Amino acid sequence: MTALFALATALLWGLADFGGGLLTRRLPALTVVVVSQVLAVVALGAVVLGTGAWREAGPQLWFAVAAGLVGPVAMLSFYKALALGPMGVVSPLGSLGVVVPVAAGLALGERPGLGQFAGIAVAVVGIVLAGGPELRGAPVQRQAVVLTLTAAFGFGAVMALIAHASSGVTGLFLALFVQRVTNVAAGGAALWVRTRRGTPALPAGTGPRVLWGLLPALAFVGLADVAANGTYSVAAQHGPVTVAAVLSSLYPVITALAAFVVLKERLRTVQAAGAGLALAGTVLLAAG
Repeated sequence: MTALFALATALLWGLADFGGGLLTRRLPALTVVVVSQVLAVVALGAVVLGTGAWREAGPQLWFAVAAGLVGPVAMLSFYKALALGPMGVVSPLGSLGVVVPVAAGLALGERPGLGQFAGIAVAVVGIVLAGGPELRGAPVQRQAVVLTLTAAFGFGAVMALIAHASSGVTGLFLALFVQRVTNVAAGGAALWVRTRRGTPALPAGTGPRVLWGLLPALAFVGLADVAANGTYSVAAQHGPVTVAAVLSSLYPVITALAAFVVLKERLRTVQAAGAGLALAGTVLLAAG
């Protein structure tokens, strides 16, 4: 069950990142984050009311609040790092956030078998290579590296925190709702500050109509991200966090494959090799 839900997480996160990347070509990144999370809050709010999940409120929800505060910081740091580039270095470095939940699992006493340790090592190398790291070319700005590592730590921290935000399915709905409300509050405040400083929330020369036309895509990104957090939480609760975290972090492979299928982007040799190693690591983890 852990492997199945973790791989579902990778699929959902990979598609959400691909969709979000496409949307940021039309809208500012912060607007994409805020609007997609608002739509997710609406959907989750209906689920919480319909299932009575609000009765599951307890101290564990502070983990969801913390995840909701860290998430927007990580995402915005990642987008800014991508803008500074080169993307071929930033993208794979961002996936190193898997170290955080793996370390948390080991600290809590998890001891994967030898085959699983091998699978973790192979999969992490594959994940980094699947991003297509640039081994030669323009030097990387120090600010880009700092922002990327900040984002990576944030992504990993969200994975570790959300795994402890609930103990059951109903409570998970409430935890995800609280996380997204916090996301919207933090992201909305940042968006308000930016607009007050003169940075428009929508591209110059456009109005709310462009946002309305992109609502289905924004809803997909927000709901896919929420679903990924949910499936990851289930995976982490029903098996080793070390295994769940590594398998869930295969999402860069999914994003690269989506770009290959939809945008006809050619996979570089290093990306194809990385995808193969990630698959091999997945097999080792599942077999262990």
